[in-house]
Amino acid sequence: MNVRLTAPGEAPAMPAARTVATSNAAVEFGRVTKSFGDVTAIEDVSLRVPAGEFTVLIGPSGCGKSTLLSLAAGLEAPTEGFVTAHGREVTGPSRDTALIFQQHNLFPWMTTEANVAYGLRSRGMARREALARARELLAKVGLSDFAKKPPTALSGGMRQRVALVRAFATEPTLLLMDEPFGALDHQTRKIMQAYLLSTWRDSGATVVMVTHDLDEALMLADRLVLFTGQPGRIAETLDIAAPRPRSRDDPGLREIGTRLERHLAAAAEAAEFTEAERARLASR
Repeated sequence: MNVRLTAPGEAPAMPAARTVATSNAAVEFGRVTKSFGDVTAIEDVSLRVPAGEFTVLIGPSGCGKSTLLSLAAGLEAPTEGFVTAHGREVTGPSRDTALIFQQHNLFPWMTTEANVAYGLRSRGMARREALARARELLAKVGLSDFAKKPPTALSGGMRQRVALVRAFATEPTLLLMDEPFGALDHQTRKIMQAYLLSTWRDSGATVVMVTHDLDEALMLADRLVLFTGQPGRIAETLDIAAPRPRSRDDPGLREIGTRLERHLAAAAEAAEFTEAERARLASR
């Protein structure tokens, strides 16, 4: 083992990003374990997400799905294993990766167009050009009339639309989404799902999304990745070949939905009861 000693007062060097042969994988997790103190969030997770795929992570609360996104975004480092994006080891945030949370995270003191232009400005685009591009993108999603207004003047669905526009404006190759529509009402959620699919198809980006909404997962995903309870491990992966737009009445999707419900029910039961307790309950 080669060890480099750090002199007193010297900051430890960050590890250099390694190039890893991963074929067409946009993001790859190689036997990843992540612990926080004595709590293991995910354990021995290996997953390859091909470029351009829409992958959805499903599992009970606390199984480490959001932790996996943080690792892919470079916000956390794995305790064991490796994470790569387009063949390069992830050692920190990348301009090619965008992360969207359930909360829109728009800057309340900025106008809508300034929020969209922010990422473009951070990449060196001139202010006038960035604002013009922002107005162009907002027009595509029906928000031209709100370009000069602050986020507080927009509805929840509008704010989340702006957050998506801002994310896609910088043309990321990898989009990580953590329950982005969780706070929206049912109808607005369906509209946002359709908008996401349309924007994703035009962008060619790879999407990895966390959701607890099984219907949303079935409508959006090319592939579903099912996780066990904590510590999160991959229990199963399911490919969805149904063409889009999809019908909720599709028998094949209903069958997959039933499998998802059974998986989550079993995972929740395993998290709440010991094996002996489950045996006693089953015998009653």
